[in-house]
Amino acid sequence: MRKPEPPRDWIGLAPLSDSVRTLARRGEVRRYAKGAVLIQEGDSGDSLYVVLDGRLRAYGSSMATEREITYGIYGPGEYVGEMSLDGGPRVASVAALEPAVCVLITRRTLEQHLTADPAFAFELLAKVIRRARAATLSAKGMALNDVYGRLKQLLESSAELQADGSRRVAERLTHKELSSRLGCAREMITRQLKDLQRGGYLAPERGELVLLKPLPPRW
Repeated sequence: MRKPEPPRDWIGLAPLSDSVRTLARRGEVRRYAKGAVLIQEGDSGDSLYVVLDGRLRAYGSSMATEREITYGIYGPGEYVGEMSLDGGPRVASVAALEPAVCVLITRRTLEQHLTADPAFAFELLAKVIRRARAATLSAKGMALNDVYGRLKQLLESSAELQADGSRRVAERLTHKELSSRLGCAREMITRQLKDLQRGGYLAPERGELVLLKPLPPRW
């Protein structure tokens, strides 16, 4: 009979800062299947999740239109849920994009950690400020840019330069995921991408998007 594999030291393997690793060792390691909802928008909450493996998606949804908007994708080394540590309602839902391993940190555990490591309060505050700034810029983009402008900004900010001069968006983004991030209909994203492909600006390759030349300022 095959012996069970020993448990992996997820916390030791994850790319965590020293302070976050110390915090993670105070919490409870949990595993989540793809699609599992860790946080539900509107619920009360006083805990956060440190990501050790896999990716989580933070998003908002509308019951009236049955549409969603993605606020961010978070991978190993990051944490989510800190916006409700004041005991207020959750402002976003969080689900696993793929099988994920996280550490659940309760508010009480966080308070104990802050007592032992007061400097972590500044790291936590900096994280909140960065996300508030990102939310502000996203809202500005939604208000001032059309769909193409938002798509262009997302593709260019996500693309990495290749040896042949092209730029590759390493993250595999489906049309549904793009529409969720940009706050528009999936059909519109499909039409925009097809137009750019016909114009020789981008090409799909093994599930990824390759930018062949600079995208035009307007479309």
